[in-house]
Amino acid sequence: MKIYPYYPKPVTNKITQYMTYFRKGRSWLDGLYARSYTMKMGRVKMPNLDLYLPNEPDLIHRVLVSEAKYFPKSKLLHDVLEPLLGDSIFTTNGNTWKKQRELLTPSFEMIRISQVFDLMNDAAKDMSKRLEKLADGKYHNIDTEMTFVTADIIFRTILSEKLDEKKGLEVLEAFVTYQEESAKLGMQKIFKVSKLMQFFMGDEKRQESGAIIRNSLYEILKPRYEDMENSIEDTHIDILSSLLKVIDEDTGKPFLLKDILDQIAMLFLAGHETTASSLTWTLYLLALYPEHQEKAYQEVRDICGDDDLTIENTKELKFVMNVFSEALRLYPPVSFYPRETSRDIVMRGKKIKKGSAIVVSPWLMQRNERYWNDPHMFDPYRFDNPEKIVKNTYFPFGMGPRICIGSRFALQEAPILLATILRDYKLELEPDFTPDIVGRLTTRTVNGMNIKLIKRDK
Repeated sequence: MKIYPYYPKPVTNKITQYMTYFRKGRSWLDGLYARSYTMKMGRVKMPNLDLYLPNEPDLIHRVLVSEAKYFPKSKLLHDVLEPLLGDSIFTTNGNTWKKQRELLTPSFEMIRISQVFDLMNDAAKDMSKRLEKLADGKYHNIDTEMTFVTADIIFRTILSEKLDEKKGLEVLEAFVTYQEESAKLGMQKIFKVSKLMQFFMGDEKRQESGAIIRNSLYEILKPRYEDMENSIEDTHIDILSSLLKVIDEDTGKPFLLKDILDQIAMLFLAGHETTASSLTWTLYLLALYPEHQEKAYQEVRDICGDDDLTIENTKELKFVMNVFSEALRLYPPVSFYPRETSRDIVMRGKKIKKGSAIVVSPWLMQRNERYWNDPHMFDPYRFDNPEKIVKNTYFPFGMGPRICIGSRFALQEAPILLATILRDYKLELEPDFTPDIVGRLTTRTVNGMNIKLIKRDK
């Protein structure tokens, strides 16, 4: 009998707008129908808003790539993320976004694997020390560790700081709250709930949790920014150092402190949260399918042995990366990409008015049976021949000019962290454990991921 990894079962009966509010206020995945996975384009009628979900490769390419300028990120997304990300390239549009991207491009070069590999590997070694404490014969929430280690890597590569364990847990707990309250706020705005009611319904918690995260970054950023203002040489080799040196050709001045904080907060979100989500789901799948886990383990042993990991041998971990790619297919780090139309358009013969919501969903396309064989099954061998994958049906990090800038981090970290874990531990999922999947800012599990770590014999 086939064992399928868990996903929220589709809604069978049509739900009212009242039920839509509560279901999608918790998770957008909770409101999907069976036909959502096979439709070519769906429409959801919301109060004062028409929402369309294109679900064909050509339509998705049109929205994200060929006509991306006519499908900017939604104002709603900006409102939801502003307390955390400010006016960063994650939420801005048009000339503002273009200028920010051009100014930030030199800093993105810091993400090259040759420059950050040692920092990532050091963080992986520290992770190993923490995991030793969890190899006690009990089941533990491995999601917490994946979130911590990816945040630690971001702190090391962006700010040249190790993430303090106590402070780190405070920040990560704040982000869990931020995600939960942001999902609720999105539905409140769609349903035209007043700002006063939004405040009493949880928005105060969202504002506070965003402030906790930004303040933790600000405490590190401010003294280095002041050194820059006082012409004190910055000897760090990290992304912040590069940002401090960027000069706006229009003004002849560097970024303002707030501007840098906005971009650092965005990099923190994009660089750690997407990767943490992907790694947690990968470990879930490996624990659920012992035969694939053993093959991945054997590949790590054959290529890496007991020696320190190197750039070269992590690039040779083909099956491990197939597993990771398939995890990204089944559980894309972001399930839905919200856009809006900047002008009246026609799509599949439907006239769509300016200001309508367009939502592209990697979750739906990557599980669409018209393009994937047995789409809900975990099968890492799909990626043995990636050229056979239908174009524009696999885009876990987006496509086009606004592809997630955290994608490179994820693809660099994944083999390092997975190899480190697989080499030392056998993974066992808690019997009868079912992850409670939610699609909010990222695709997460509300009840954690309970896995036992069993130390392997050398």
